[in-house]
Amino acid sequence: MIASRRFSLLATSIAALILSACQPATEDETTPSDTATPPVTDLEINPSDAQTDDVLAKEDAANEAQMTDMLRDYTRAMTRMHDEMMIGMGYNDPDTAFAKAMLGHHRGAIEMAKIQLKYGTDDSMRQLAQNVIDAQQPEIDTLNKWLASHPDTVKTNPHTEAMQQAYARSMDVLHGDMVLGIADQQPDMAFARGMLPHHIGAVDMANVQLKYGTDEEMRQLAQSIIDTQQAEIELMQNWIASHSADAAETNTNADADADSTTDASDDHAQPSQSQPSKEPATAPAKDGGS
Repeated sequence: MIASRRFSLLATSIAALILSACQPATEDETTPSDTATPPVTDLEINPSDAQTDDVLAKEDAANEAQMTDMLRDYTRAMTRMHDEMMIGMGYNDPDTAFAKAMLGHHRGAIEMAKIQLKYGTDDSMRQLAQNVIDAQQPEIDTLNKWLASHPDTVKTNPHTEAMQQAYARSMDVLHGDMVLGIADQQPDMAFARGMLPHHIGAVDMANVQLKYGTDEEMRQLAQSIIDTQQAEIELMQNWIASHSADAAETNTNADADADSTTDASDDHAQPSQSQPSKEPATAPAKDGGS
């Protein structure tokens, strides 16, 4: 429970900070110091403190209140995924650990894909989301069926510690990058930037299984995940690069238009130069002689 709360608070705190940084500042706007989001680094969790869970729950709720609906959906999905993956990564048997952790990982992917279908508008990213659902739901069924007949072992084996450490390293990178990605305010970009590290994490987990696992069915599943998701990783990388460039060009053009408008306004504001008189010159007087 403590680990779950800490992860949820981490996700909501970072997301809240990113959202607040994106808000336009006003000249009269001031932020009271006593309402600032507490830095995550200040959290020192003492498991023996019976009130810790309640305190974290209240801070979690306060940060979540600042989120958009989309970000709230993503954060809840990530928290559920994290909880189930942590259970699997604590198993002793490498094959069972892979199956249980990947089960949570796949469920998280499907939740993220459904969020994209709810909020996203880009055709290619919506198609990718549907592909994720179509590909990973059958794999979830396979994992559930396999786990039903392959419980974890009571004793560790020679690879247990190394396997658990490898999963822990990949999980740190996975969730750190995902938290930043899903906080993007543009729905399609949030999905792409969140799903990209999610896929990279799946490939890392599959490689851990190929290194330490021995069950042939789970090894085949791991290789299938690598083959499928590596191609989707490249698709997302290209999409993000393309759309980031488009956004940068749009911003540049908008800045140029704004500068042109400002220059034109300045020209109109300049006082007009005095023009030379156009009145006809007075004709010289004629001599008075007859």
